[in-house]
Amino acid sequence: MPIFDKPLPELYLYQGRNPRPDDFDLYWEQALDELAATAPDPVLEPARDSPSRHAECFDLWFTGVGGARVYAKYLRPKNLRAGVRLPAVLRFHGYAMNSGGWTDKLAWPLEGFCHASMDCRGQGGRSQDPGGVWGTTLRGHIIRGLDDPNPHKLAYRQIFLDTVQLARVVMGFPEVDAGRLGAYGGSQGGGLALACAALEPRIQRVAPVHPFLCDYRRVWEMDLAKDAYEELRYWFRMFDPRHERVEEVFAKLGYIDCQHLASRIRGEVLMQTGLMDTVCPPSTQFAAYNKITSPKRVVIYPDYTHEQMPGDLDLMLDFMHGL
Repeated sequence: MPIFDKPLPELYLYQGRNPRPDDFDLYWEQALDELAATAPDPVLEPARDSPSRHAECFDLWFTGVGGARVYAKYLRPKNLRAGVRLPAVLRFHGYAMNSGGWTDKLAWPLEGFCHASMDCRGQGGRSQDPGGVWGTTLRGHIIRGLDDPNPHKLAYRQIFLDTVQLARVVMGFPEVDAGRLGAYGGSQGGGLALACAALEPRIQRVAPVHPFLCDYRRVWEMDLAKDAYEELRYWFRMFDPRHERVEEVFAKLGYIDCQHLASRIRGEVLMQTGLMDTVCPPSTQFAAYNKITSPKRVVIYPDYTHEQMPGDLDLMLDFMHGL
């Protein structure tokens, strides 16, 4: 088969190119301290637009860092008996998208899970982004905050923390067994699932599909700063056309690089990746995978690109049944 990235044996050894800041651990400890001081104030409202007759569907709102009100869809099985506690899964969406409709989530409550799907702040859904404007933006989130002297202003720092706040809100619901929580998603959602499990180590199972937000410098050096990563190219063309700040830029991006968070994951990991993925190159995904020290496996689709892969959702459901 043709290859454009490293051969598979080399992928299993690859350790990434993007630098890890010296104060990386302190950065995230301070971020988690800020989150701990942020009261989530969750509100559940019965969803008026749900078509389901077999699941209870809710609009969930909670507060993230900076005062943002963050939205998620929350589903649970109907007619729960008092005192019953169920496993729960968190789902994160692709870049610039949103949590979608209700129907594609109904398998989870029918299989005995609670399910939450978050709208990333400032992207295509209902969550607020008080650092910018209300409403949606189309990408630009990797580089948002890059020119601020304070790396705590990076947009993905806040989004990563929102995933943790969602996890903690869901774990606090009376019908949820806080010791049986999973996270999954594809592309950006896969990266966020990794970040969530790294920053909330009580998450027991993680199922990323072709995760985004990993090893930015490798993407740049492969000349693949296009599609989902195109803003890296735009930033250099507009703000550093002579590449005088390359080291500084990739060092700062290291704070929000999921490969550097991966070693904090304590739950079991099931990753799925296509070897022909030119959007999130396989080597960038393996940069994160190879740093995971908890039980893990990766399912390989040799001929697949950055797309829906056959049976991926079935694998994830079966995996989450182990909670």
